[in-house]
Amino acid sequence: MPKIIVIVVFLVFFFKYDKEPTIPWSANYKLTWDDFKAKPSNNSSAVATTASGITFGFSVKQSDTRVISFTTEVYAFFYPQQSWYKQEHANKHILEHEQVHFDITELYARKFRKRISLLKTTRDVAKRLRITHKTINKELANFQNKYDTETDFSRNINKQLEWQALIKIELKKLDDFKFKT
Repeated sequence: MPKIIVIVVFLVFFFKYDKEPTIPWSANYKLTWDDFKAKPSNNSSAVATTASGITFGFSVKQSDTRVISFTTEVYAFFYPQQSWYKQEHANKHILEHEQVHFDITELYARKFRKRISLLKTTRDVAKRLRITHKTINKELANFQNKYDTETDFSRNINKQLEWQALIKIELKKLDDFKFKT
């Protein structure tokens, strides 16, 4: 009789945040300044910082050395205890800029779910899941940097509006890969 083994792995993009409160991304919820709980950095010229990331877990079911199946969970989270703003400079426009950072995190969570949906159940699926996770996080970081560069950290209002529209369109394209409750 074959032995069935289930391997469960849970990876967190921001490892140090795994014990603190999080806000899952939702189309029905927009960030407010009350969600930003950390003390502002006096050493930064930034008005606000959004800490968000992709949390990923998977389970692989094996029979002896053969992989039978795998399941995954992918979430986009906002980390209030690591996010901050300078109240004296904060406004609606900057909050919208920060919301787009969180929306970009959700976009990449959807891209990750799509890539996972294309993976076949093979002996090395766990390795391929970890590689895909690492790759998507690099792409996410690069895209977040591109967003800040092109919008000049929200100061270029026209570019900011372009990005807001772009991210809405890109999220819609990947609607099939949004988290299903």
